[in-house]
Amino acid sequence: MSLQEYRRKRRFSQTPEPAGAKPPRREGHSFVVQKHAAKRLHYDFRLELDGVLKSWAIPKGPSLDPSEKRLAVQVEDHPLEYGGFEGIIPEGEYGGGTVIVWDRGEWEPLEDAAESYRQGKLKFRLYGKKLHGGWTLVKIRSRPGERGENWLLIKERDDEARPLGEYDILEAEPESAVSGRGLGQVAAAKDRTWHSNQPDGKPAAPPPKPAKPAKKAAKKKQAATTPLTGSHPGTLPEWLPPQLASPSDKAPVGTHWLHEIKFDGYRLLCRIHRGKAKLLTRNKQDWTHRFPQLAAAAATLPVKDALLDGEVVAYDESGISHFQTLQNAFRDGGAARLVYQAFDLLHLDGHDLRKVPLIERKARLEELLEGNDSRSILQYTEHFAGNGPEFFNQACRMGLEGTISKRGDRPYIGGRGYDWLKIKCVEREEFVIGGFTDPSGSRHGLGALLVGYFDHGGELKYAGKVGTGFSEQALFELRRRLDALEQDGSPFTNLSRRDAGRGTHWVQPELVAQVEFSNWTGDGLLRHPSFQGLREDKPANEVVRDAPPTVAKGRAPMTRQKPAKIVTGVIKGPDEVVIEGVRVTHPQKVLYAGQGITKLGLVEFYAEIADWILPHVLDRPLSLVRCPNGHKGECFFQKHADAGTPSALGRVAITEKDKTSEYLVIENLAGLISLVQMGVLEIHPWGSRRDNVERPDRLIFDLDPDPSVAWPRVIEGAKHVRDTLADLGLTSFVKTTGGRGLHVVVPIQRRLEWPEVKEFCKAVVEQVARAAPAQYTANMSKAARKGRVYLDYLRNDRGATAVAAYSTRARSGAAVSVPLEWDELSPALRPDHFNVLNLPARLAALKHDPWREISKLRQSITVKARRQVGL
Repeated sequence: MSLQEYRRKRRFSQTPEPAGAKPPRREGHSFVVQKHAAKRLHYDFRLELDGVLKSWAIPKGPSLDPSEKRLAVQVEDHPLEYGGFEGIIPEGEYGGGTVIVWDRGEWEPLEDAAESYRQGKLKFRLYGKKLHGGWTLVKIRSRPGERGENWLLIKERDDEARPLGEYDILEAEPESAVSGRGLGQVAAAKDRTWHSNQPDGKPAAPPPKPAKPAKKAAKKKQAATTPLTGSHPGTLPEWLPPQLASPSDKAPVGTHWLHEIKFDGYRLLCRIHRGKAKLLTRNKQDWTHRFPQLAAAAATLPVKDALLDGEVVAYDESGISHFQTLQNAFRDGGAARLVYQAFDLLHLDGHDLRKVPLIERKARLEELLEGNDSRSILQYTEHFAGNGPEFFNQACRMGLEGTISKRGDRPYIGGRGYDWLKIKCVEREEFVIGGFTDPSGSRHGLGALLVGYFDHGGELKYAGKVGTGFSEQALFELRRRLDALEQDGSPFTNLSRRDAGRGTHWVQPELVAQVEFSNWTGDGLLRHPSFQGLREDKPANEVVRDAPPTVAKGRAPMTRQKPAKIVTGVIKGPDEVVIEGVRVTHPQKVLYAGQGITKLGLVEFYAEIADWILPHVLDRPLSLVRCPNGHKGECFFQKHADAGTPSALGRVAITEKDKTSEYLVIENLAGLISLVQMGVLEIHPWGSRRDNVERPDRLIFDLDPDPSVAWPRVIEGAKHVRDTLADLGLTSFVKTTGGRGLHVVVPIQRRLEWPEVKEFCKAVVEQVARAAPAQYTANMSKAARKGRVYLDYLRNDRGATAVAAYSTRARSGAAVSVPLEWDELSPALRPDHFNVLNLPARLAALKHDPWREISKLRQSITVKARRQVGL
């Protein structure tokens, strides 16, 4: 055993990595796979042997496909303590970057481990949270000049093997096995380790070894029974009033606060008694029949009796919980992944734990759920101790609903109090439905919901109309249920039929809707409300308005050069409004059926983000994707102005071959709104401005992956392009496309014309492709692109375009192309992660514009840079 090389490469006064000073414990067989975003993303595979962690760097990571023989480059031995390290290695230090524990557990050598290692062929089984079954590490001959010894990591053909085309475990399960967080979330905490029980940033202890599956099957280990401080004998209650969080405008600071992600689902108590589980809502309803799989899984936990507190959520492909997704799964068995996120333990095996401090209750809960892997329907909810504002900011940047902060030293007290606080990135509340309006135009079911809340005197107060967010199915289902509740008079004490207008129907105030909105107006109405679903778990009489904010938000929203535009409209009739002087017809026409986003809703979205999108589209010739009947209807591409083009849009004459054509140009917000009136769902600007269309000021490298290529490889490709450009003296920026790929954008001074720029961009991508021909191609043919990322340089030609920053896409999900900081790129952040509904929350939470320097840079394609790429 020697750690001399490991210590030689590191300055432990500068890095939080363990020095390995502790003497080795008794011989064990732990293993860990750490995901390491250094200069290049890779995976570090480590096996405990001879008192150290034998280590291999795997550029592509492990695969469950036996036909995928993954290169594993052996590196220096690491100390056993390194197996629990998750955090930030400072830039400039050896291996600088973010590290998460992607998997951990125990390995079982099938032959003598030390001898097999010396012979260069290790056969073993893994018992991890993610990796299981048989594996082989075999040494191969290194090529001349290569550093380190090369091995191959190969999955054995057994029941745990899966074809890569069917299941890519790196893409499907990108998060940490310890904290449940991705690289981007860990990277946001620059000064500490993100680990649920290591708030001081010190390395975690070596991971406990999970029992092997064969032993588990025989008999489950009983949960720990050591009494906790404050616990006392007690009978398992039938139900308890849940502890509720009070609203707060900023996340608290201090190490005694624990911070969790705020979920968007149904709160449920899980009562386990004598091998049977029951699921109870916050108002005592038995919902066991609604989630039978959850009840069945809970019944297998190794307890005599227990009471868990948690929330049922539905995760989308990006790992984000959405209430609408949960409703769809709840109603018609949608394909979403349902999970019970357990965050508290109130009773265990005859002991009442409510007076036990939260941090101890959570530790016991984690022990109870330790045997569950990341695919289980029962999941422990990780937390982060201290630095609540930083955690909150990162949650908002990720497009999450918000965070919950809890006092770790406090008991569990039913009802609402101030030991638990909820801090929201997005305003989302429950409201009582008191009426609805008739549909207009092509819409069916209903036009809008009239919603309100009960004041402390029990009177229902009107809060506004909700006209967006409905799917077609939701419109019909709501109308069916509301028709059965119709009544003659208004249930609102502050809204009469005369004030509500014609076509209004009143209903008994029994149904509760969850509504997302941007903020409250000065006269107490909702601004930009969007329907999220019905709350089946909450009675109407409990719906009251949260206390208004009293202090500034706990984030530091960036200051734009001018305040965001607030849209004001003039209603001309049921089928027309005038906004910013633009006549918008059929405002209730649904453009994105899955999200219920209407034409008016899209206008409001662009108006809200106008200061973000306009700098990237103003005064540039445009190509447009028009979908007048929504993204599911017929769409077509338009380049030139025609007779019906709104007057708010500018024109620019451009010579094309032997004729001159008029292209459209956005000059202000009215022009942007005019595009929505035209049914435009994608805005594609030129890389040059109208005052000199022949000399571009922006380059775009479009990374378009073959369907078989995993998302982490696309990220790696974007960084490869970035690094190549940096070597040429060019700073670049990155954005999602709203599709499957990424755009790398380079601002340049307007010195070269299109042919020279295109030639240079082609040479750049060909250089990248030559460096890694198995990963990338500059050839657009279908055969050449198979299994690779296509590096598209053809966007850099006269008349060629790419989707604009902050433009929507004409695709399901209402995705938006969104600029990012480079360090935000992570497997957890999917290319279509941000959409019309969650992007405003991200922008409100940003401290800085990710592209704040793009208009300030003064850089050019130099003669030297051209020579470097062979021109």
